Amino acid sequence: MKISIDWLKQFIDIDQPTQKIADLLTASGLEVEGIETFEVVKGGLKGVVIGEVLSCEKHPGADKLSKTTVDLGNGAIVPIVCGAPNVAKGQKVPVATVGTTLYTSSEESFKIKKSKIRGEVSEGMICAEDELGLGSSHEGIMVLDTELPNGTSLASFFNLNNIEVLEIGLTPNRADATSHLGAARDLQALTQQKVKLPSVDAFMVEKPGTPIEVVVENPEACSRYSGLYIKGVKVQESPKWLKRRLQSIGLSPINNIVDITNFVLHDLGQPLHAFDVAKIKGNKVVVRNAVEGELFITLDEKKRTLTKNDLMICNAEEGMCIAGVFGGIESGVNEGTTDIFLESAYFSADYVRKTSQSHGIQTDSSFRYERGTDPNMTVYALKRAALLIKELAGGTIASDIIDIASKKFENIGIPMTYKNINRLIGIEINREKIREILLGLDIELINETEEGFIASVPAYRVDVVREVDVIEEILRIYGYDNIPITSNLKSSYLADFPELDKENFQADITKLLASNEFNEIITNSLTKPVYAEKTEAFDEGDNVLVLNKLSEDLGVMRQSLLFNGLEVVAHNINRKQSDLKLFEFGRTYFKDKEKYREENRLGIYMTGNQQSESWRAKAQKIDFFDISGVINKILKKFNIQKYDTELVNNSIFEYGLQINVNKKTVVAFGKVNQALNQLTEVKQEVFYADIDWDFLIKTGKEGVLYEEVSKFPEVSRDLSLVIDKKVSFEKIKRIATGNAFQLIQRVNVFDIYEGENIGADKKAYSINFILQDKSKTLTDKIIDKTMTRLITAFEKELGAIIRK
Repeated sequence: MKISIDWLKQFIDIDQPTQKIADLLTASGLEVEGIETFEVVKGGLKGVVIGEVLSCEKHPGADKLSKTTVDLGNGAIVPIVCGAPNVAKGQKVPVATVGTTLYTSSEESFKIKKSKIRGEVSEGMICAEDELGLGSSHEGIMVLDTELPNGTSLASFFNLNNIEVLEIGLTPNRADATSHLGAARDLQALTQQKVKLPSVDAFMVEKPGTPIEVVVENPEACSRYSGLYIKGVKVQESPKWLKRRLQSIGLSPINNIVDITNFVLHDLGQPLHAFDVAKIKGNKVVVRNAVEGELFITLDEKKRTLTKNDLMICNAEEGMCIAGVFGGIESGVNEGTTDIFLESAYFSADYVRKTSQSHGIQTDSSFRYERGTDPNMTVYALKRAALLIKELAGGTIASDIIDIASKKFENIGIPMTYKNINRLIGIEINREKIREILLGLDIELINETEEGFIASVPAYRVDVVREVDVIEEILRIYGYDNIPITSNLKSSYLADFPELDKENFQADITKLLASNEFNEIITNSLTKPVYAEKTEAFDEGDNVLVLNKLSEDLGVMRQSLLFNGLEVVAHNINRKQSDLKLFEFGRTYFKDKEKYREENRLGIYMTGNQQSESWRAKAQKIDFFDISGVINKILKKFNIQKYDTELVNNSIFEYGLQINVNKKTVVAFGKVNQALNQLTEVKQEVFYADIDWDFLIKTGKEGVLYEEVSKFPEVSRDLSLVIDKKVSFEKIKRIATGNAFQLIQRVNVFDIYEGENIGADKKAYSINFILQDKSKTLTDKIIDKTMTRLITAFEKELGAIIRK
């Protein structure tokens, strides 16, 4: 959520620096994730000043150009060649000085340089409106009516100060803070500066009557519906101040009516919707559930099939809007609209949430209704919007406010005791301070006694329903940092300690990977359902669904680290960073019948070049053996030396291996299947390893296993075997290092050959064997005997042919 500082100050008189405001909000629970600067004009008109034309004469070499001298203030007088027909001596004009970058209204940019134009020196540019990005006119240069001194910045002349905007990571419980008013309320409690609501005293019904009839058939889903008829409006472009307000928080202006409804939504947190009265058949608005299978075309021109659980705003014949979620294409305001019906309602959060999720629609309105809006704001918001519409679009208020409510929305009374407040917070807070904090949050204290009071909580605080909630409100405003840490530390004694310190060992592996040029990533545990749907390796039925999902792209908990990691790879590749080594420690989530399961995994990703091209060597692409080497280092760190390998057998990899310890798969790694790369739009090979971190922590051993270096020498022998292609090196290694051949310490392939000379279904391995007896020197007789037995085993078990 974005909050404009300038906009915020319309509600509360706060003159503290933006960073201080951000710190206050963050400390109170509205975490400010960043501060952005919105430039009212691209580039902020930096380098553009007010100049005065001292002289103007025809250019000697061009009929349509003028040769001028311009006073830029502080004694700076420069020559400028100008092509505008209206330039004249004595004018005050905007001048882009040398070195200035201009951004036009079409977002193109160019830099002003000292130059010669048809032989005459020009040191700047006298600007037209479109050249400054201030409009679209290019009929001539701007002529300024001002007495400001030459050299004054043009930005100050137009009062084009940049707008600072807070990016707030809003938690789901803070439904009350989804607007500038909501943020101002927290600042009221933090600073004791009073929030001032814009006055609506000027609201007046000019032509009483109710041309639109409203019927609410489902009061459970819509417990309050307010509406207003406004006649004779002119739909047109919004004024600059309104467009800038919306643009500063990332919204695109549409027209004055729609912009006003969006403005009030972000101003007060109350969604509004404007209907074209000409499209309200029968002059009747009906709030009802949709008919099962009913078709409806929304503003995005998509045809949607409704269910009986979807709440609709209809006219006498058909649907006009999915209540609280999305408007219809037929009933919206357009340039031909002259009369509007303005809706301001309180819809059930449950109804809106279910509809939003079932149709995969997320809008600013649904975002607020899903969390809970203020039922007592509907009428005030109507009046606020109506006055803005009269100001910016004309028209007359042609009806009384329609206000249908199925119940009263009163404050919630919560019994409080000072004993519990002090017990849960951990210190005794001055009672007057508690009163000050709660009143600042619009929570009244009634029936006060020495023991406690009744907290009267306004209806818009849907998250404050228990005593502990009120105590949390006191604490967050008082300040968590103001609670001292006690000198005594209490903890439960754990009889059974794990063999490995998980945190320390994770830090060791992190250092190991970082020292091998890996970068750590942290991705969201939420991911797209489509990844499980389109991947055979994962069961869609194991998906842990998010009930209150923020979007379809964040609809399930991940079953694997792979896809979020691939998204990071794609993000970097798209920004010309294609040589990547990444790793992530993270959890995966599974639904197991009626229960849920979590697993800790380590994901490793390698793509691009292992070594960039240089004058010494050509570029070397990352391959399977690079990631295999990383896996070996990790297993060695855990002192896991005995394990089996087999070809990986799932759709994640085009090819790869899995490492098994005691028949349990600990690691699966290899080249990612191209079809999965395409899901995340990765267009180059990626090698990935999925490591069972829980198993490694449980079975691994910490520390270095040291063996005394043998005093007796090693012996090297080579064999060349012709075997079937389906025989893996792992089978050869397993035979050579088995109990029958204890003298063989290491086995290594140093050459592989395939060709017609040995047969189409054959391959030849050239293998080196290292033999050693750690208690004595090996004799030729023992070595030859061992190698003969080894050859016999290969011939018998693998059908190998020994090449001479």
